[in-house]
Amino acid sequence: MKSTASRQITQVSVMAQLAEIKALSVNELKEKWEALFGDKAPNNSRSFLELRISYRIQELCYGGLSKQTRRTLDLLADEIKGKAVRKSMISDPRNPMTGTRLVREWRGTEHTVTVMKDGFDWQGRRYKSLSAIAKAISGGTWNGYSFFGLQAAKGTRR
Repeated sequence: MKSTASRQITQVSVMAQLAEIKALSVNELKEKWEALFGDKAPNNSRSFLELRISYRIQELCYGGLSKQTRRTLDLLADEIKGKAVRKSMISDPRNPMTGTRLVREWRGTEHTVTVMKDGFDWQGRRYKSLSAIAKAISGGTWNGYSFFGLQAAKGTRR
């Protein structure tokens, strides 16, 4: 574990490197990229190079994303791309167990939603989110978890 003094020196060094990035030319940014990544820069976009180099400097000093966070991001990317490369899909921790029935009365009509393994069923149609069902029922934009009275995930505000 690093001492407080060495952490402060490292943080000062990081701050100095981040500050100097703005003064570099695109060619100098590309050289810095090669030094940090060991490969040629993918493009000549100043803003891209500045942001990615800044992140890399901080990543090298403070550490990168945790293994769990990287896994979650990979799973989300697979979901967006519609690929089933990895074994499991992301599920929101607020989702009740599969088979649970959520009941909500809206303007005198009772609506029942069944929690499925990979989404929700309402009136015989599959939905990926409770928010989409809440919008179909109410005609307005709702947080689906709030609409159906589910608790916020631990550590978040409701």
